Amino acid sequence: MTTAPPAAPTATAWRHRHLLDVDALSSSEIGLVLTGALRMADVARGDRDRPGTLRGIGLTTLFYEASTRTRVSFEVAGRLLGADVVTVAASASSVTKGESLLDTMRTLEARGARILVMRHATSGAPYLVARQFGGSVVNAGDGRHGHPTQALLDLYTLWRRLAPDADPASAFLAGRKVVILGDVLHSRVAHSNLWTLTAAGAEVWVCGPSTLLDGFEAWAGAGVGGTRPFRVTTDLHAALQDADAVMALRLQRERMTAGLLPSLGEYAARYGLTAERLAAARPGALVLHPGPMNEGLEIAPEVASGPQSLVTEQVANGVAVRMAVLTLLNEARTAR
Repeated sequence: MTTAPPAAPTATAWRHRHLLDVDALSSSEIGLVLTGALRMADVARGDRDRPGTLRGIGLTTLFYEASTRTRVSFEVAGRLLGADVVTVAASASSVTKGESLLDTMRTLEARGARILVMRHATSGAPYLVARQFGGSVVNAGDGRHGHPTQALLDLYTLWRRLAPDADPASAFLAGRKVVILGDVLHSRVAHSNLWTLTAAGAEVWVCGPSTLLDGFEAWAGAGVGGTRPFRVTTDLHAALQDADAVMALRLQRERMTAGLLPSLGEYAARYGLTAERLAAARPGALVLHPGPMNEGLEIAPEVASGPQSLVTEQVANGVAVRMAVLTLLNEARTAR
C-alpha cells in the first residue's frame, strides 16, 4: 500500500456550495467530478491510503425514505475521507414527534453537521434546506425531481467502459445510443440522467408504457436545457435496436396511483428487459440499473446478473464518485 494519498480533484472550476441537481453543472464541472472519482477509485478499493480530506468535518446523512446503496455509499465515502459521519433515519428521529424539516436541520447543524446529505419524498425539499443551512447540502434524491450523484456515477460507469481515453468534460458519448427503460414518470434517476447523458453527447431514448411517459414527449420536443433532444417511444424493440447501453428502472409502486398499469404481469410481459429482447441491442450492450431491482419484473434475473450487467460496478463506482463530490463541495465551502 502506498503512503502518498491520491491527488484530490481541483476546485478551480467548481462554483457550487451545494449539489442539488446536475442541471446546474457545466460540462467542465461534470468532468471535475469524473476525474476526481477516477483519482478516488484506488482509495475506495483500498489500494491507496485514505487522504483525510474531510478530517474533523461533520457529515450527516438524513434520510426520510428507505435507502441502502445511496446512504451506505455516502457514509463509506465520508469515512474514507476522514469525516465524522452521523446517520439519522427520520423514522427514528424527532420527526415522528412532529419536528419540521427545518427544525431537524437546525438541530443537526448545531450538533456539528457541515455537510448534510439528505433524501426526502417531497420534490424540492433539499432546496428549502440549502437556503437555511450554513454548510453544504447534497441531494440524495427528492421525490420525482432528481438524484444527481446517481446520474454522475452512471455517467462515470459509462465513461470508464465506453470511452476511457476521452476527456470526461467532452461529448464522449457522441454516437452512442443509451436507452432509459421503464417507470420514467416516477424516476428521479431518469430526470437527472437525461441531463448528464445528453450533456455527454449520447443519443438517448426513453421507453415505457404511455402511462409512464406523461410529460416526457413535451420535454423531448423542447430538448434538455432547451437544446439537447432525446427520443420518447412506447416501442421497446425500436428503442433497443442497436443500443450501446440500457438502463432499466424500478417500477415505483409506492408512488403509483391506480390505473397506470393493467397489471404487473402485463408490464413484465411487454417491457421487462429479457435476454431475448436485449439481443436487439449491439453485441455486448451494457446493462445498468440504479437499484433496488425487482428481478422478474423490470429485468430478468439472467440479465441482472449476466455478463453485460454493470449493476455491481455501479455500486462500487458510487463510493468513488461521492468521494469526489464531497471533496469538491468541501473545498468550495471552505474557500468562501
